[in-house]
Amino acid sequence: MDAPRYCYRHPDRETGLSCSECGRPICYECMTPAPVGIRCPEHSGKPQGMQKVTRAAERAVTGVGGRRVNAVTLGLIGANVLVALIELAGGSRSGFLNSTIFEKGSLFATGFVSASGKQLGVAHGEWWRLFTAMFLHASFFHLLVNMYSLYFVGSIMESLIGRWRFLLLYLASGLAGSAGALLLSPLKPTVGASGAIFGVLGGLFVLERRGNIATGGQIAGLILINLVITFAFSSSISVGGHIGGLIGGMVLMVALLQFRRSALYSVAAVAGVVVISVVVAYAKVRTYQ
Repeated sequence: MDAPRYCYRHPDRETGLSCSECGRPICYECMTPAPVGIRCPEHSGKPQGMQKVTRAAERAVTGVGGRRVNAVTLGLIGANVLVALIELAGGSRSGFLNSTIFEKGSLFATGFVSASGKQLGVAHGEWWRLFTAMFLHASFFHLLVNMYSLYFVGSIMESLIGRWRFLLLYLASGLAGSAGALLLSPLKPTVGASGAIFGVLGGLFVLERRGNIATGGQIAGLILINLVITFAFSSSISVGGHIGGLIGGMVLMVALLQFRRSALYSVAAVAGVVVISVVVAYAKVRTYQ
């Protein structure tokens, strides 16, 4: 795998995109759409902008000039698939819901007891569930839908903002989704990567609204469709997880854009979202302690 590449105008910004004219790496702030590919400011002669998201998706999947793939997106997909296989291998019966890892990693405040009689849940000190739940799934279909969505939106976002910012956005949004799930359905076991994926969608929406990507409202439409599905099937889908992740991703992307020149402030913004998520979760589960 090739070494990370950085924008020639902003050396602190990792990027997977290049000027189609000179081949130099450029970040999302320096891109200008061209009839074929994208161009750097020196070769565009136009204000900064961004090509349509469909072309970004194509480049994200194939790698810019065939030189780079989105390793974080693929790594997250691999981690989710690996955990799913562990779920199946550790189950007493064939299925995701009957495994030890599901019992120990799914998200809920309280209401379940282990075989040894121990009270389970975040309210009883099992705070790791806020994190582990985003890598667990309830079925093959659940896993397939989420991994397809992650492959599409994650590849786009990783190409736009770089690997480590994307990873932090994903994880922090997942924690925000966990906080939202506890807030709205604290006694219902919740699992899935969809909270983090909604966070990525929220981040893309902010980029769309600010004109960093030219999508013709596709991201807003995609979010609306997914929210309609969420509320229509609220009995089997975590409304709080989706909304919490969406809000977390939007807030964090605003902060990342504001502090895009500072890695320290970007990390501080991520930490802020994480802290707020934990505080929200604590405020909810303390009533069950």
